[in-house]
Amino acid sequence: MVKGILVNRKADDSHKAQLKMEHADLVAEMQTVENLPTHERLQLARLRRTQQLKVARQKEKEWLKLQRAKGNTTSALSGSHTTHHFRSNSSSASRHISFESSVVLLEAASRNDMHEVAELLERGITPDAANEDGLTALHQCCIDNNVEMLSLLLNYGANVDAQDSDKWTPLHAAATCGHLELVRILIDRGANLLAVNTDGNMPYDLCDDENTLDYIEAEMSKRGVTQELIDETRSSTERQMLKDLMEVARTGGDLEEPDYQGATPVSARA
Repeated sequence: MVKGILVNRKADDSHKAQLKMEHADLVAEMQTVENLPTHERLQLARLRRTQQLKVARQKEKEWLKLQRAKGNTTSALSGSHTTHHFRSNSSSASRHISFESSVVLLEAASRNDMHEVAELLERGITPDAANEDGLTALHQCCIDNNVEMLSLLLNYGANVDAQDSDKWTPLHAAATCGHLELVRILIDRGANLLAVNTDGNMPYDLCDDENTLDYIEAEMSKRGVTQELIDETRSSTERQMLKDLMEVARTGGDLEEPDYQGATPVSARA
């Protein structure tokens, strides 16, 4: 459960039943979600994230109420930042789940807690911490249209071209959502206008907002980007794959050897 909050057995059983229900709902709608355009998937993700945070805040209140009822007056109850429950040096470590500081950074950024994020960055936590999908705090604030958080992370050296597991950069996210101000900042900080994700899309390919698209294309023009360069960059991954396969063939390797997912070069291309 988010924030590692301890609840009594009855509440825990209720929560498990709720999780099972939510899982069934998610499985039932998977096919529909897969067919949604990218920007609608992002909107759905934002809605779910908001709902998760709402539930987390409610559980946090319940936990605090329970601790106060037990007469617990430690500093963990007096602070207003819920991230205290993540820290590993707590005197009640045996009773709480502890998370790495990088996880705390991502959670604090998603809550738009500027103070907490700044404090963690000051302590030397990398601004490029990512979750299991490769999503960084910079990606998250580009989805949330959070200009202040974006500037804070960049000022602490966040990688402007960080890629998630699908090779989406923060500029992909900001362009898809039509967040013009964030797009401006990212480009001013050197974001790669020709970054290609796993679907072969560059940021401008995913932008439906007219003003944002005009700005991106104007910046591409200023930098001398031509259609030839776009095509060459977009096909670079495939050309590298072909080069690698030719090298395997030249050295007598097996072109039909499956990878860790069981895919061969032919089946992967198909």
